[in-house]
Amino acid sequence: MRVGYARVSTRDQDARLQVEALNEAGCEKVFEETASGAQRDRPKLEEALNWVRKGDALVVWKLDRLARSLRQLIETVEMLHQKGIGFVSVTEAIDTTTPGGKMIFHVVGALAEFERDLIKERTNAGLASAKARGVQLGRPKAMTDDQIAVARSLKAAGELSSGKIADHLGVSRATLYRTLSE
Repeated sequence: MRVGYARVSTRDQDARLQVEALNEAGCEKVFEETASGAQRDRPKLEEALNWVRKGDALVVWKLDRLARSLRQLIETVEMLHQKGIGFVSVTEAIDTTTPGGKMIFHVVGALAEFERDLIKERTNAGLASAKARGVQLGRPKAMTDDQIAVARSLKAAGELSSGKIADHLGVSRATLYRTLSE
C-alpha cells in the first residue's frame, strides 16, 4: 500500500497540488498537515508513520515536505527502512523500493556524511590553530586568580562564612566551593 503525506507550512497555503500528485502516484490514503518543517511535533506525520506497515511505502510530493534537514530526512528514511517500509519522493523521482532508488538515496546520504566530516575537520583545524595562538577555548573561568587568592585568605582567616565570601566576590557558594577544592 502507498501512503501519502502532504504538508504545508501555513494556513494560507493549500495542499491540494500535493494531494493530487500523491493520488496520481497511487496513494490509497493521504495524511495532510499544516505545520512548519522545522517543527518537530507533527501529529499527522506521526499518524502516517504509525499507519504504514512492512511492505508499504510512504510517499511525499517533495523531500522537503518530510524533513527540513538532510540529517532529519536520512534518519526518517533509515527508520522506515528498518521497519521494511519504502520511501518515495514524487518530484525528485526517488523510490527506495527499487534498487536504483536505494542507490540514489544512499549516494545522497554519503554526500551528507562527507559534508559533516569536512565541517568537523575544519572545526578541529580552527580549534587547533586558535590553541596554538594562545586563545583560551571554552567557557571563561568563573573566578580570576586574584579572586581565588582573596577567597583563600578570607577562608583561612575564618572570620567570614563561605556565603559571605561568595557574596563579597560576586559568585555563588557552589562556584566558591568548586574553585577552592581544585
